Amino acid sequence: MDSLPPVSRRALGRATLARQLLLTPSPLAPEEAVHHLLGLQAQNTKPPYYALAARLDGFRPEALSALMESRAVARIATLRSTVHTHTARDAVALRAFVQPGALDRGLGMFRKRLDGVDLDRLGALARDFVEAEPRTPGRIRERLLSEWPGADPEALTMYVRCLLPLVQVTPRGLWGRSGQVALTTTDVWFGDRTHEPADTDETVLRYLGAFGPASVKDMQTWCGLTRLRPAFERLRPRLLVLRDEDGTELFDLPDAPRPDASVPAPPRLLPEFDNLLLSHADRRRFVPEEHRGRTWTGNQAHRVLLLDGTVAGLWHLAEAEGRVTLTVEPFGRISRADRAGITAEAERILRLTVPEGDAYDLVFRAGE
Repeated sequence: MDSLPPVSRRALGRATLARQLLLTPSPLAPEEAVHHLLGLQAQNTKPPYYALAARLDGFRPEALSALMESRAVARIATLRSTVHTHTARDAVALRAFVQPGALDRGLGMFRKRLDGVDLDRLGALARDFVEAEPRTPGRIRERLLSEWPGADPEALTMYVRCLLPLVQVTPRGLWGRSGQVALTTTDVWFGDRTHEPADTDETVLRYLGAFGPASVKDMQTWCGLTRLRPAFERLRPRLLVLRDEDGTELFDLPDAPRPDASVPAPPRLLPEFDNLLLSHADRRRFVPEEHRGRTWTGNQAHRVLLLDGTVAGLWHLAEAEGRVTLTVEPFGRISRADRAGITAEAERILRLTVPEGDAYDLVFRAGE
């Protein structure tokens, strides 16, 4: 299979867009989509809603809120030690799977700042405290400082965040309601569930199904783990092996969609921190070199416009009483046809997400 011709970046992009449900709005139910995508980046509360609005046919934000209220999905720190919205099963299994990565590195880093603190007692005390009732990070910090008044406050709370599988309980993250962060464990929130990590080989296959074709380094970037090469080698007989334009070895599921590079990719409006742009070591299939760095300011990601399958601008949302304004900022000149496509997609997103009765405006602004 290594004799196959190299796959162009454009073709790689089309393949991943198909897996990411971004070529054609998908009929999947929201819970199925969250499972298929292995979670949605949720550093902020609204991105999961806009991520699904960009991908699903007829998605309504209330549907994801209902799943959160029923505890079918939840917000929890997992991949790359960042907050994601996962199904209940993945919230438990993927959290355990990624624990040896960034989360354990965090434990090591903060442990060094906790000299004199009985770490076993710290973990037990924190677990008992948040399992009695959900607690805010501030309340957790106060409780721990009452036991170790001279300890580093940030190190105490961050150590607990890395150690325990803490769910952000509702109403945090609900559409139009939300609330401050309050935490309890997955045991309490979901009931008695196993803490066995997700099977590594199965997770490789799921990752390729959502983000492939991909290299070993790509998957390691996605999950924050290292040393995944043995899993790919075990699976090699079951996988399609490709190479990109630079000769990098890529793996894929043999029966996964790989559309022709000429297949149209309609405009899409993605939320900040969308996993499409964070889940490969080499992001050039989506981010042209001339636009690298333009989707971030400091550590804050911007909402991104995809045009013909690659990053081509930003979009912004201003919400006032009874009115929403969506501003599109292309990085360069766009054709009349592209403007019409962007307008249609923006209006689709607005119809799905603007409260009934509110007005909305769509504005184009020249990029800098």
